[in-house]
Amino acid sequence: MKHTVKIGTRESELAVWQAKKVQSLLADQGIDSLLLYIKSEGDINITVPLYEIGVQGIFTKALDSALLQKKIDVAVHSYKDVPTQLAKGIVKAAVLKRDSYKDILIYKAGTAFLEEELGFAAGKWLEKPDNLPGSIPDFTIATSSIRRKAQWLHRYPHHRIDNLRGNINSRLRKLGENRWQGAIFAAAGLDRINLRPSTGIELDWMLPAPAQGTVAAVCRREDQWLRDAFAALNDEYTDMCTGVERDFLRALSGGCSTPISALAQIKNGSLHFKGSIVSVDGKEKIETERKVELNKTDDLGREAALEIIANGGDKIIEAIRNGGK
Repeated sequence: MKHTVKIGTRESELAVWQAKKVQSLLADQGIDSLLLYIKSEGDINITVPLYEIGVQGIFTKALDSALLQKKIDVAVHSYKDVPTQLAKGIVKAAVLKRDSYKDILIYKAGTAFLEEELGFAAGKWLEKPDNLPGSIPDFTIATSSIRRKAQWLHRYPHHRIDNLRGNINSRLRKLGENRWQGAIFAAAGLDRINLRPSTGIELDWMLPAPAQGTVAAVCRREDQWLRDAFAALNDEYTDMCTGVERDFLRALSGGCSTPISALAQIKNGSLHFKGSIVSVDGKEKIETERKVELNKTDDLGREAALEIIANGGDKIIEAIRNGGK
């Protein structure tokens, strides 16, 4: 009897888009599937900043539970939301080809402030914005991401950061309703559901969350036939790059509630890696950059993390764990 694969997804427009992408790829292989919608803890509490909640897997636990209870066969996630340690009995089935990894600033005011306050001129970001006048009082950017907050304050220490939670649609609406100068979003999310406004500028200087811009599917370890089917959906290079990024995150004991950033890219036959950790107030930043051959990437993420720790990253992590800055 032909099996219809039950795909679990959160209810947001973006999550459904991701699940339908997987559904379409399965259909290309002649595999039927249906979507089942499950509300996550992260969708229920949309007021408290994610870094204050501090819960690993806040967007994935409900789907993991449904998977282990066999209510669904596969769960589809934004890979950056998936804990580096999967729940017992659950394995990675596929990592889809990565979309844009970049963050994007959606701004509200005219364009003059971009050069005056942010150092964005002639379509480029200034390398060193330290001498910007900071002439706009109470300049405020909205985001719920501690990583984005920390990197923004490192570059613009005189700015304010306000919390902005919710799905993409509600966050765009809140941006219009509040007096913020702008808000930060993931470019991939906006692009996938065709919501990128014309007033958007990619933050080329901001290092992304590990695995940002990537969709992943997980299934039960025992379902070998599903694992075999999903192997055809897996993008080898994206899997390699996000694997290094997540190894870096794991070695630093981080998650979505820590200001850890990482990006691995394949260029000219080598893997180029950048990683960093920034204190919550933006005052301290420790970073690393490496390049290795593609057959020598196995320990790259862990070794880069150990370098960060040796250079003082452990003190930033400890301060965050203790509720400090």
